[in-house]
Amino acid sequence: MQLLTFILLLAGFIILIGGAELLVRGAAQLASDMGISPLVVGLTVVSFGTSAPELAVSAFSAWNGQAGLALGNVVGSNICNILLILGVSALIAPLVVSRQVVRLEVPIMIGAALLFMLLSLDGSVSRGEGLLMFACAAVYVTWTVLRSRRENNGQAPQCELDGRPRPRRLLQIVQIVAGLAMLGLGSRWLVGGAVDIATWFGVSDMVIGLTVVAVGTSLPELATSALAALRGQRDIAVGNVVGSNIFNILVVLGLTSGIAPVAIDIPRQAMMVDLPIMLAASFACLPIFLTEHRIARWEGGLFLAYFIAYTAFTVLNSMHHPRMGAFVQAMVFFFIPLTAITLTLSLWRGLRHHRKAP
Repeated sequence: MQLLTFILLLAGFIILIGGAELLVRGAAQLASDMGISPLVVGLTVVSFGTSAPELAVSAFSAWNGQAGLALGNVVGSNICNILLILGVSALIAPLVVSRQVVRLEVPIMIGAALLFMLLSLDGSVSRGEGLLMFACAAVYVTWTVLRSRRENNGQAPQCELDGRPRPRRLLQIVQIVAGLAMLGLGSRWLVGGAVDIATWFGVSDMVIGLTVVAVGTSLPELATSALAALRGQRDIAVGNVVGSNIFNILVVLGLTSGIAPVAIDIPRQAMMVDLPIMLAASFACLPIFLTEHRIARWEGGLFLAYFIAYTAFTVLNSMHHPRMGAFVQAMVFFFIPLTAITLTLSLWRGLRHHRKAP
């Protein structure tokens, strides 16, 4: 394998992150200038911006016939968002979760994962099913923005209330266009490098999408959430992850299926392992979020440990490692029951706390 492949892969990562940063900054300033609340900006504009690398990579992969890479990117990114990003962010500082996220956005995230599972039961996602998911995303965004404006009661944007001048629209538009251009170029280099690596090592493009590409395209979410946790803006860290997972399924996978030349096939391995893990990770947020609306450090460590275990499983399984059987037995008979007991006790303590609270 040539050194140029690794250079293109690294350059693709860097350009993707830079493009996402420009896109998020310009779009967030536009939304703020329009009087949309910060929480809604985080759940919609910022989440869509940080999901833009996934959209660029998946759309480019599907258009060029690498459907496994596109699918693995979406599924792997959603698993990475919950287990890795929330885990690292909670280890930095315990995360506070708003009631709106617990009552509305987390159930919507779980509903999107369930919809994807139902549509993929026949072993593929067709163009019509992709457009259906994208239509659900349009309804969600419209409802969220209208709800935010209704809750603000038509108040002026914050930049006008505190006397600061309105941001320059031309600069914001330039940032958005430049960010989109960088995302397109970065995704092209990233997909090319990932496919070359998969071919060289004999690893399927699905595995590359679940691991290398998924982590790489999730770096904007990781940077955003970790920085928000460090600065004490912990609600933004959670909202970014939840909103990004919703967009990954409904927008990224919806548009990818809509533009793909043929229906995206779902491999049996993904149906039996990866999709259930993505759904389980989404459901795991509910008992944790309900316990006093926070993610403790030990819960973040638990998420991070499961991400490491999942990544090790994916890599060992693709290599047909002889220790694979022992690894699966350890997960089934030790880690999963221990986690189930821990989450049950955590939920029970949280419910008792709510009953005793005045």
